[in-house]
Amino acid sequence: MGPAPPGPGPHLRKGVTAPMTTTTGSPAGLVISGLRASYPGRPVVRDVDLTVPAGKVAAIVGPNGCGKSTLLRTIARLHPAEAGTVRAAGADLWALDRRRAARLVALLPQSPRAPEAVTVAGLVRYGRHPHQGLLRQWSRADEEAVRAALAATGTLDLAGERVDRLSGGQRQRCWLAMVLAQDTPLVLLDEPTSALDPGHVVDVLRLVREVAAAGRTVVMVLHDLSAAARSADLLIAMKDGRVVAEGAPSAVVDEALVKEVYGLDADILRAPGDGAPVVVPRAR
Repeated sequence: MGPAPPGPGPHLRKGVTAPMTTTTGSPAGLVISGLRASYPGRPVVRDVDLTVPAGKVAAIVGPNGCGKSTLLRTIARLHPAEAGTVRAAGADLWALDRRRAARLVALLPQSPRAPEAVTVAGLVRYGRHPHQGLLRQWSRADEEAVRAALAATGTLDLAGERVDRLSGGQRQRCWLAMVLAQDTPLVLLDEPTSALDPGHVVDVLRLVREVAAAGRTVVMVLHDLSAAARSADLLIAMKDGRVVAEGAPSAVVDEALVKEVYGLDADILRAPGDGAPVVVPRAR
């Protein structure tokens, strides 16, 4: 894992418009300013300001119902925004038509369902849909993008298999291959390690790091705070629809944050080797 991006510290300064570059002058992969979203009668995302550098991994953590998934869906234009702007790779996503926006941002939702009897290759080809149109039909470039995505996720040998006959870890890698085939600079992953055993969790998070190393910006929701701290360059903590802390995991994750966000008393240990914070909840 590369060094975490510099930031203003673990706690946000509210009301600051995010720039299109980071503090080091590197390009920003995702810039969110004043974003708000609601369900009927209930605000869910409240005045979120974020900047995620290009080629970095950001992990969003927080308790159930705090707005993490809705934030991803709003970024991806699957949920309406009441206010604010979202920019990916310099473009205002809400000013684009859906097809052009889908060439900039890809979302893997929680527990996705594949069409019945679809093969792995067939599933991954769906990722090329935003690149098709009346004047652009399936091409060799599309086929090469599919093959590259299968190879990157280690699923090339599964291309002819039915998705519904694969293990949970294999299926998740196939869904990630579909997202990679979409070939977007911004990748959103909602609980990509859900229901996976520890070995597959390690594999998926390693793949996420490789995706970012290739230059894409990855924003993922994780429930495991320790896994988020170890796999992300930028950790974003949410509570009640607001971002309450943001920064390098080593600076953000402490006993006070765990208490504030989760209402838990915990000890923070340091992992051997990389020194990543490991959260150990105390008995209630």
